[in-house]
Amino acid sequence: MSKRNTQQRRHTILTRLADNGEVTVDELSSFFQTSEVTIRKDLAELEKSGLLLRCYGGAVSLPAEITATSNTEKVSKQKQAIAREAAAQINDHNRIIIDSGRTTAAIVGELNQKKGLVVMTNSLSIANSLQELENEPTLLMTGGTWDSSSEAFQGKVAELVLRSYDFDQLFIGADGIDIERGTTTFNELIGLSQVMSDVARQVVVMVESEKIGRRIPNIELTWQQIDTLITDDGLSVELQNEIKAQGVNLICAQVK
Repeated sequence: MSKRNTQQRRHTILTRLADNGEVTVDELSSFFQTSEVTIRKDLAELEKSGLLLRCYGGAVSLPAEITATSNTEKVSKQKQAIAREAAAQINDHNRIIIDSGRTTAAIVGELNQKKGLVVMTNSLSIANSLQELENEPTLLMTGGTWDSSSEAFQGKVAELVLRSYDFDQLFIGADGIDIERGTTTFNELIGLSQVMSDVARQVVVMVESEKIGRRIPNIELTWQQIDTLITDDGLSVELQNEIKAQGVNLICAQVK
């Protein structure tokens, strides 16, 4: 069987599981002509997403009482559209930073066709997703102190690691956008964000339109630090003009 990408393979695993009620690592490895290590990673990620239960040597379908109440969070169409536009800004062999966050995490699924990427992140979940890509980008982790509120590494160690490199682009989210001042956040730990922007030649903010105009006390990045803002097509013309007046390249992704 020809090699399938990760998403196709996992979809097929779920289809076989639905038909048979159980699958084995040995059977799947032979079917996909891939290693047992890869199959175990697939099953681990599918279990994490609440789509199956692993057992010795394979996996079984979820009990009906669990699937009836399952409420697995999906990436919104807005986030997907923003992620597609963000990925379009990345060239092969770029060195990029992906900051922690749900919107920034959506970009990972759009990177499978990029060659020779070097990716730094402070997020364990993003790092795990990057490891699953078929194109195998070089993965760098900041390390540092784990911050449960942002679900990412922060602190001086992370900042020192970042300053040892230089990057083409930073992809970062925001809890809100203050039209007059820049990006805002609930998180008071903004030191790492500042360092990320310092070591990247281009700073790209990814944020849904509903957050634009939302004022939160903590300013994370000023407009002077931001090169491009990518949002969805729900942004009013008035707000579009106000953002462009700040000298920022604005991209409004079309939501399909």
